Amino acid sequence: MNNISNQVQTFFAGIVRKAKLRKGLISSLAILFVLQLYFVRELLAAELLFGLGFGVLLALGAIIYLAGALGERGLAFAEVGIRAISDTARRGYMGLEEVSRKSLRHARSESAQ
Repeated sequence: MNNISNQVQTFFAGIVRKAKLRKGLISSLAILFVLQLYFVRELLAAELLFGLGFGVLLALGAIIYLAGALGERGLAFAEVGIRAISDTARRGYMGLEEVSRKSLRHARSESAQ
C-alpha cells in the first residue's frame, strides 16, 4: 500500500509541477502577447500622428504654392493693365505736345498779322 501511495503522490507531484510550468509558460506568453499588442497599438498611433503632421505640411506647401501661382498671375494681369495705361498716357502726352506746338491764334487773326 505504501508503494501505491508513493506512486500516486509522485504522479500528482509531477502533474502539479507540470501545471506550474504550464501556468508559468502560459503567463509569460500572455504577458508577451499583451506587450506586443500594446507596442503595435503605440506604433499605429505614432504612424497616424506622423501621417497627420505630413498632411499638415502638405497642405501648407499647397497653400504657399497656390499663393505664389496667384501672385504670378496677378502680376501678369497687372502688367497688361499697366501697358494699356502707359499706352493711353503716351498718346495723351503726344496729343498735349501737339496742341502746345500749335499756336492758340489762327494765322489769319488780327493779332497774328
